[in-house]
Amino acid sequence: MSEDLRSGALVYHRSPRPGKLEIQATKPLGNQRDLALAYSPGVAAPCEAIAADPNMAAEYTSRQNLVAVVSNGTAVLGLGDIGPLASKPVMEGKAVLFKKFAGIDVFDIEVAEKEVERLVDVVAALEPTFGGINLEDIKAPECFEVEARLRDRMAIPVFHDDQHGTAIIVGAAVTNALNLAGKSISEVKIVASGAGAAALACLNMLVSLGARRENIWISDIEGVVYQGRTALMDRWKAVFAQDTDKRKLAEIIEGADVFLGLSAGGVLKPAMVASMARAPLILALANPTPEIMPEEAKAVRADAMICTGRSDYPNQVNNVLCFPYIFRGALDVAATTINEEMKRAAVDAIARLAREAPSDIAARAYGGEIGTFGPESLIPSPFDPRLILRIAPAVARAAMETGVAKRPIGDWDAYTEQLSRFVFRSGFIMKPLFTQAKDDARRVIYADGEDERVLRAAQVALEEGIAVPILVGRPAVIEARCQRYGLSLRPGKDLEVINPEDDPRYRDYVATFVERAGRRGITPDAARALVRTSTTVIAAVAVVRGDADAMICGLEGRFQSKLRLIRDIIGVSPGVRDLSAMTLVITSKGNYFLADTHVRANPSAEEIAENAVLCAEHVERFGITPKIALVCHSDFGEADTASAVKMREALGLIRQRAPQLEVDGEMQGDTALSQLVRERKLPSSRLTGEANLLIMPNIDAANVAYQFSKVLADALPIGPILIGPARPAHVLTSSVTARGVVNMTALAVVEAQAQQAR
Repeated sequence: MSEDLRSGALVYHRSPRPGKLEIQATKPLGNQRDLALAYSPGVAAPCEAIAADPNMAAEYTSRQNLVAVVSNGTAVLGLGDIGPLASKPVMEGKAVLFKKFAGIDVFDIEVAEKEVERLVDVVAALEPTFGGINLEDIKAPECFEVEARLRDRMAIPVFHDDQHGTAIIVGAAVTNALNLAGKSISEVKIVASGAGAAALACLNMLVSLGARRENIWISDIEGVVYQGRTALMDRWKAVFAQDTDKRKLAEIIEGADVFLGLSAGGVLKPAMVASMARAPLILALANPTPEIMPEEAKAVRADAMICTGRSDYPNQVNNVLCFPYIFRGALDVAATTINEEMKRAAVDAIARLAREAPSDIAARAYGGEIGTFGPESLIPSPFDPRLILRIAPAVARAAMETGVAKRPIGDWDAYTEQLSRFVFRSGFIMKPLFTQAKDDARRVIYADGEDERVLRAAQVALEEGIAVPILVGRPAVIEARCQRYGLSLRPGKDLEVINPEDDPRYRDYVATFVERAGRRGITPDAARALVRTSTTVIAAVAVVRGDADAMICGLEGRFQSKLRLIRDIIGVSPGVRDLSAMTLVITSKGNYFLADTHVRANPSAEEIAENAVLCAEHVERFGITPKIALVCHSDFGEADTASAVKMREALGLIRQRAPQLEVDGEMQGDTALSQLVRERKLPSSRLTGEANLLIMPNIDAANVAYQFSKVLADALPIGPILIGPARPAHVLTSSVTARGVVNMTALAVVEAQAQQAR
């Protein structure tokens, strides 16, 4: 871990409040009657109902959507036995993944107990509270015993993700790799390096899928696992002991079809890879350094298929691919356990998804670069929005078919629709843009290059590889501030700096500025002064001249003055009337795009129609199908005020210009966000579900809605996103955070990529 990442992680976990979780009420408590319903005396009614029928707890409490993430801190990441208290950030992180990916609530529980029997007693006593138990970071071999005993004692799912999550993804990868190679799992030779909880669970899963134990070989820190060995042996490992005189990994790897590495970096040598069977599968899953780097393996075996645990290589084996969705399916049918059939159903669902053609929306979100099924795409991306739609129903069906579901699903269409509504509420809306930005990083120039937020964002952009930053600012000031903030950026070495006080391109920039804005009141004398003093002018001219691909400004100064400079220097795209702005707000309820939040004060019907079509194109860039509502105070002809008539006219223009768009209006805000309300008012509306792109009648409505969402809904804003400039340019606001600058950097890079592709 770099010092910059370490420092950033500490700030992230400390501010603006410690930790990553909070508890929120889901019911109103606005008056005395609410209080009487929520607590005494009203709460007695559900208590009595549950006492009479324990199954009613799923109807009247949050238990059926509540999971415990439990650890004793004995095997935390690569840190080892650091204790339960030090493991808490990891368990909170796991809780966040459950919530973000599958909508599951979590309490993290860190238990100061290493003795198996007492740890089992503690966890088993929690059964009345939870719908499921996720065991985490408990060392082997104790973890096997703890899970086995808990599964025997508890009537809710108990799942040790370190074992089974990895095993399920490995099972899918092996299934697809053997499919491509034309091999049978019952015939292949499998060699494992490492014999911890994850490795043994993977091997047991492969046996469950049809592999034969006599074809499985293990090597660990003591060498080959053979019959008669006593050092570091246990009953779970002994199952795979071979009757052999071979003692080293190099001796057993020859002719292997599958290598499973869950051990240490560098243990698999190129010569070993060269001795493997044709079209070998190499699962080098040690982190952060795999057992062999993919490029080393490819150098000796071009036909090798390779998976790692790293996000910077194809085929990442990441447990988040499955554990949230396995629990989602198990909880939704009130399963009493997660059995082998449910795990195999998850394997099959993941493998099948990798073989599906990428959806149009997902392809657009990733810039059309989603790989089709093949050696570089054996398993889906952890951020594929279809994962929950495939895995959760498969697990739920398997639970029902094996008789462990207490609340079987009756209406599968309704269940699928319920899952679909959750897909784009995960909070990971920026992930596709970051992925696409990394594929072809572009030069982004920051006008406010001396600002701490920009410096921190530039550091992230370099570390993550999403952009090539260019800072406008004084090198000495930038260097001093980097030292003050503990950043490792080195102006002139790690990134380019344009010094307003002394840049060799000064005369050329002045000439370009006069050429672009001479007919907009900029005289040569004014141009010479502004190219020395206005960092926004410098950034905009750099983009026009091709010295940068996109620009970001606005952290300091007035929004409208920055906007005018962009309009004068960069201009608007051909066919676009004027610039406009859209802001994305990410809330716990969903992701919403609002327009026009910052630019056009009172747009005409024609301008609203143009803006809606342009905004829809940007929404699709996020991998989201736009659902557009033209919002005002009136519902479908209810009033004939100027704003209502304007929005009504805009609807007709949009349908003429872009008939493929799902759009309706005019309508009120609650009508836009609730299909139930909309069906009561206009059953024939062409808008389905919940609108995600809200076009407002004027800047006041849009900006007030945006500002309220930040404060009242604790929304994370992204933007404003400037719509319509001839080249990618964005004017942020003074309230933007470093995180916001990073998000806009990724967006600007993707825009630059798209512009060049036209």
